[in-house]
Amino acid sequence: MRASLARMTDRAVCVIGAGLIGGSLLRAATKAGREVWGTSASAGTAATARADGFDVTTDTDAALRRAAELDALVVLAVPLPALPDVLRRVDAVAPACRLTDVVSVKVAVADVVRELAPRARYVGGHPMAGTVDSGWAAGHAALFVDAAWVVAADDGLDLDVWADVAELAWACGSRVVPAAVDEHDLAVARISHLPHLMAAVLATVGAGEQDDDLPLALAASSFADGTRVAGTRPELVLAMCEGNRDALLAAVDDALGRLGAMRGALASTGGLAATVRAGFTARQQWAATREPLEHRVHLRGPAALAELRELGRWGEVVVGWE
Repeated sequence: MRASLARMTDRAVCVIGAGLIGGSLLRAATKAGREVWGTSASAGTAATARADGFDVTTDTDAALRRAAELDALVVLAVPLPALPDVLRRVDAVAPACRLTDVVSVKVAVADVVRELAPRARYVGGHPMAGTVDSGWAAGHAALFVDAAWVVAADDGLDLDVWADVAELAWACGSRVVPAAVDEHDLAVARISHLPHLMAAVLATVGAGEQDDDLPLALAASSFADGTRVAGTRPELVLAMCEGNRDALLAAVDDALGRLGAMRGALASTGGLAATVRAGFTARQQWAATREPLEHRVHLRGPAALAELRELGRWGEVVVGWE
């Protein structure tokens, strides 16, 4: 926990989905002292989670009824393609619930929530944490510690639920980054979704011809680092990247333009200095953002969400209330 909060609540949490992120959230929120329960579409996963001491079932409706009774924060931790079915149950069972999610795209989620669960008090979220492994067994309570946790800050959102989501993020050890949903999607296309595709390309190029094992036999840390996320389950990568199509196309075009310029320079002069130096400078810029400015904020007045978005644009984080 990074801050002492005047508003801190112990709001109960209902997590729909018990994979890597949902399972880690169940663990982290429980460790923080929250009342937490969850669901899994897999009976085997639910049984394993219960054996580990967590309140997880396959009965989504029962979990949502309990959330409505306790005015809990419902967290959607299922892949994007599974959201429509879950949201129909939300609308049927807990239509006015406090609702957030941990899906890696935000515009598509906001659109489907607006369509299928329009009465929900929804504020999107996205913890920037994960591993190439998946499933309940891969989760752990420390997954979110010191991670950036995006909390949507578009005009018109419920400020009380915004505070609930921020406090859950802090309880899990994260740093809250406010952002508009479209700006979030443009950003993650460049720093998360494009890297998955580039890793896939690098892995394929490294594998080379079917009968040539020498490249992979020689591969060491640079190949391992560059292709790490290519080890993520393909269906998860597809849901993430295809769900952010428009923003990702722009990032791919930028990358192709830079690769084309690099190839032109290599073919004509043999020089790669511009590409290598630009990459070195950009990496140094990233390293400089590891200690962002921290702010305490208030959620009062008509400009509160606009002020939060501006903090996010500057790469700054929210750590508590004034």
